[in-house]
Amino acid sequence: MSSFRNLQISIRDLRNELINHQLYDRLNTQEALLVFLEHHVFAVWDFMSLLKSLQRKLTCIEVPWRPPASSSACRLINEIVLAEESDIGPTGEPASHFELYCAAMTDAGANTEPIEKFLHALRNGASWRDAMRTAPMSQHVKDFVETTFDIIDTDDVCGIASAFTFGREDLLPQVFAQIIRRLNAESAGSLDGFEYYLQRHIELDGDEHGAMAQRLVEELCGDDHVRWQTAEAAAVRSLLARKRLWDGIADEIETKTYQTFLPGLS
Repeated sequence: MSSFRNLQISIRDLRNELINHQLYDRLNTQEALLVFLEHHVFAVWDFMSLLKSLQRKLTCIEVPWRPPASSSACRLINEIVLAEESDIGPTGEPASHFELYCAAMTDAGANTEPIEKFLHALRNGASWRDAMRTAPMSQHVKDFVETTFDIIDTDDVCGIASAFTFGREDLLPQVFAQIIRRLNAESAGSLDGFEYYLQRHIELDGDEHGAMAQRLVEELCGDDHVRWQTAEAAAVRSLLARKRLWDGIADEIETKTYQTFLPGLS
């Protein structure tokens, strides 16, 4: 059995927990979805930081240019960056998936102030830690971002690639797309932008990026047992962080739902 298959087996239960998480049962109203969007947008942002850290390590983005150590790894990561950072938007304009997500939040009526404050701080030179202090966000969101950057800061390309591949790609179940389709119909198309984002996300992960990311991990780890151990540890850590994020969002949805109906209980 291959090392890659062994890793998949070791994280199978965690992945199944996420794909069948109670959060999806609670996304039964547009109000609940807005809570999800307002938290999950930070995961969409730091996904790009994982991706760009891989691009920085596997390609040459410096002057003078030098040939990369692995042309195949360079091509794989550049192809993923091309789509994630400059995909085609719903009206044909280039846009990153993060930008598509933020635009969809605005159309749906979600609160974008926290992510906007966060980005404003970054653009003005703040570190990501300092930027988080300027933006109102839940502790489970902060913990998730911190886990991502802890993995990035290890500077271990196998761990980073594994977190990218197993902790992020292909974790939204098919039922999520069905939920969005129903909520969009009920809201007269206010979720058109998010449905487009989700469609592109699923298409690229399922048809292209998932396979590319897997090939990248296999190439980077090779036959080195220690590298595969590092990859497995990073995958588990990323999945556990995602589970805590999902738990936190589900709890916030339940709390807001309770507060909404509480006045009518008197």
